[in-house]
Amino acid sequence: MGLRRFIQASYFQCARTSGILKHVRYKPPSLVQRRHSGSSLYKAVIFDMGGVLLPSPYRVAVEWEVRHRIPPGTIKQALISGGENRPWMRYMRGELTSAAFLQEFGQQCSEIANFSVPVDSFLSDLTSSQMSKQLPIMTEALECIRAEGLKTAVLSNNFYLHSGVSFLPLDRNQFDVVIESCREGICKPDPRIYTLCLERLGVQPKESIFLDDIGQNLKAAAQLGIKTVKVDDPEAALKELETYLGFPLWGFVPQTRLVRPTMEIPKDPLQKYLEEVLGGRTTGPLILRQFSHGQSNPTYYIKFGDRHLVLRKKPPGNLLPTAHAVEREYRVLKALAEAGVPVPKVLALCEDSSIIGTPFYLMEYCTGHIYKDHSLPGLDPGQRRAIYTAMNKVLCKIHRVDLKAAGLEDYGKHGNYVQRQVQTWTKQYRATETHAIPAMERLIEWLPLHLPGNQKTTVVHGDFRLDNLIFHPEGPEVLAVLDWELSTLGDPISDVAYNCMAHYVPSHFDMLKGLKDCDVTQLGIPTAEEYFQMYCEHMGIPPIENWNFYMAFSFFRVAAILQGVYKRSLTGQASSATAESGGKQVELMANLAWDFATKEGFRVFKECPAAKPFARPYSTWTRNGAFSRRNYVTVAPSSPAHTSKAHLILSPDGLPGRAQDLYRKLRRFMEIHVYPAEQVLRDHQVSQSRWTPHPLIEELKDKAKAEGLWNLFLPVENDPEVKYGAGLTNQEFSHLCELMGTSLFAPEIFNCSAPDTGNMEVLVRYGTEEQKERWLQPLLDGKIRSCFAMTEPQVASSDATNIEASVVEEKGFYILNGHKWWISGALDPRCQLCVFMGKTDPEAQRHKQQSMLLVPMDTPGITVTRPLSVFGEEDPPAGHGEILFENVRVSKENILLGPGRGFEIAQGRLGPGRIHHCMRLIGYSERALALMKKRVTSRVAFGKPLAEQGTILEDIAKSRAEIEQARLLVLKAALLMDTAGNKVRGWGPPGANNTSLSK
Repeated sequence: MGLRRFIQASYFQCARTSGILKHVRYKPPSLVQRRHSGSSLYKAVIFDMGGVLLPSPYRVAVEWEVRHRIPPGTIKQALISGGENRPWMRYMRGELTSAAFLQEFGQQCSEIANFSVPVDSFLSDLTSSQMSKQLPIMTEALECIRAEGLKTAVLSNNFYLHSGVSFLPLDRNQFDVVIESCREGICKPDPRIYTLCLERLGVQPKESIFLDDIGQNLKAAAQLGIKTVKVDDPEAALKELETYLGFPLWGFVPQTRLVRPTMEIPKDPLQKYLEEVLGGRTTGPLILRQFSHGQSNPTYYIKFGDRHLVLRKKPPGNLLPTAHAVEREYRVLKALAEAGVPVPKVLALCEDSSIIGTPFYLMEYCTGHIYKDHSLPGLDPGQRRAIYTAMNKVLCKIHRVDLKAAGLEDYGKHGNYVQRQVQTWTKQYRATETHAIPAMERLIEWLPLHLPGNQKTTVVHGDFRLDNLIFHPEGPEVLAVLDWELSTLGDPISDVAYNCMAHYVPSHFDMLKGLKDCDVTQLGIPTAEEYFQMYCEHMGIPPIENWNFYMAFSFFRVAAILQGVYKRSLTGQASSATAESGGKQVELMANLAWDFATKEGFRVFKECPAAKPFARPYSTWTRNGAFSRRNYVTVAPSSPAHTSKAHLILSPDGLPGRAQDLYRKLRRFMEIHVYPAEQVLRDHQVSQSRWTPHPLIEELKDKAKAEGLWNLFLPVENDPEVKYGAGLTNQEFSHLCELMGTSLFAPEIFNCSAPDTGNMEVLVRYGTEEQKERWLQPLLDGKIRSCFAMTEPQVASSDATNIEASVVEEKGFYILNGHKWWISGALDPRCQLCVFMGKTDPEAQRHKQQSMLLVPMDTPGITVTRPLSVFGEEDPPAGHGEILFENVRVSKENILLGPGRGFEIAQGRLGPGRIHHCMRLIGYSERALALMKKRVTSRVAFGKPLAEQGTILEDIAKSRAEIEQARLLVLKAALLMDTAGNKVRGWGPPGANNTSLSK
């Protein structure tokens, strides 16, 4: 989108700017041509650690032996001799602690040298900071590989240190996959570890290249079909790797890559133009790279002699009217610079398309620091607040520009900015529409009906956000504001709202690393409300009431822009390789926009004078069948004003198109596959093999997954990128969950059953990337199951602060002791993970004493003593287990969020978990009512069918009313979870003891 990311990380290190390409070695163009021709078939590069990314352990051994006067080759002989059970191999498989390894390895080395060898000193040298520095040329190679869109992995034979932490002194963010032998229990050259790495990368052997310095490791990889590179000399190895990949592994400029084939520009005419613009003073080769970001106007980095420039051009192909106007960008940058607004220095505008194919302009390559992550990691709270304050003041400076003095009076129309913008982006959206998006349709109808009045007119940036600002590397001073593609004259409040979008987007969102899942107060970052208040104070204006409208408008506009990006990606015109992902992002942005429209509707509704409620005719009826389908008529066809208000979706027929399709598929699946299988599964539950899952369940799970009826429970608010679930709101899922609830066996078949749903949501919301990789993905795939251990027999565990299980830190580990019961799913043989809650600090504040840890069920010290029955039913094969935890030892890396955060996680987990139970129980109640109605028509007593007995009819009517009441309450709760969050208070009348949803 616009210029907003065109320099981003390129400014991260100011010190590198002047000499960023000093070490460039020029290669023949054939290397680049091969890459562009598509001859490279590889999708991933896998690196060994020691000997490839870090100095070789053998080299460390040689130097250490010289210093300590140990016979040469002693360490190497001990490392390679002794077969699979030698100390070194067992240590790397995680079978020996550091202390046990040093004892056995020391004895082995001493026998080889015929005197005592201080191997603890060798291990210290091997893991020292000096020997743990990654080779710079390998770091640059990794950057180049990832910049070209290939995946990377590190496949290391490593070990645990004395602290219990694995030895991997690398930046894990460099790799898509990290495989550590000590964690997996297998080492190279065991073929299983290569296969595991390929599976996690999602590539075939022939699509990957493996670099190692040990021949037997390379041989094992080659036998699987992996291309291998022997690393004796790192530089020579990288030259060989370049020949396979087809692109250079040197000269990296952050956030740039080789120019994409569809975005190439002719160098010769460009060089002649540069010579003219720069006055012929610059000579030397022209280096041209493309910035990885920038979804709209292609942006290029240029190094010409000693000059570092940025070129910004229109994309090729047929464009929408007024879109991609680089001429306007050039004009506003030039005018604002003269008005004292910090912007990049523009050099020239070229409107002659014969030079490089489209108009373009040049500017200086600015230096400084750009913060891509809005949470500002690495800064203290005071620094973060200073950054946000500086951003706020610069926005005010833009909005204070004197239009007449700056020559920008005709830069846009005066007045009715938001109205025109809604019309413009609606038109742009329609022009690029690829499929129906219900939220966009609602917004297109709602926004024109709620336009703000009395709009002020100033210069507006149109894409003002943190990562479009360049800061001074030594302080909170804004050096330049980037990305003016969407600038015009308009309502300044729209800029402020757009600036606050990050507050409502999660940190893992692709398009924008947001703050929704962060505690901004603790970070020192002002909330959206505080930020707007700060703006009003700086501008000397009163706050506005319709803030939610501006937020809805901002997200609507982004959705329309992303739709255009997505449409261009389908025609091959988008400047970003990731543009196609914009298709999914459009719906997410539209749904966020509608959430704010709903909140604005509630605000307007609450401010309306009290009036008599309008009459609403209800019709509730059922059809014949094993489970009757619901149909409701709640309101007659409404006016646009009515549809703009937030409303409950009372019938599956009122669901958005995609959710309706899922509902129909789910209902058909239930009728064809689930209901007919129930008796077989009930019989299995009372058989001798009841504690073994029935194969029919797994068969039905595979069918459900194949039909896309899988992981429907994850709400879009926790999964806005739809990486894990189906992207449904809580209210949409309510209808599907109710349908699943008509059968006790159905939720598991669709991977929507407790306790796995709650545990998966915990991992999505609170898990680290490593925890997600190990546990979340297998749970999402339905390959394993899990349990949640909180309830204890000696205390009232409904109040989680009462739990007594202890969690004690000891030498890099946590030791767990406790007695848990009613642990659903614990007896299932597929249960491999237990989410354990215990107290890490009994002396802390009441709600800060507890912590949650991820505990593998095969950890020594866990004993499942028995299943507990409910009304005589043990619920096989999952059961409700009673478990003893006796000195259970788990790594510190298994803790969730950190010590003292357990109660917070428990509250977040129980909110969606409990409403899912309510949804399912409504479905089960409907099933029971349908069976009762069928029974009373066939059973005769006292000379007539039960259906003709007055008391029976009264009971049926009462049941009908109670189910309807429960459904309405659940749907209302789901809607409020979607619009107001899981913990909003104040649902009841004033003064009522209203509690949060999560309690």
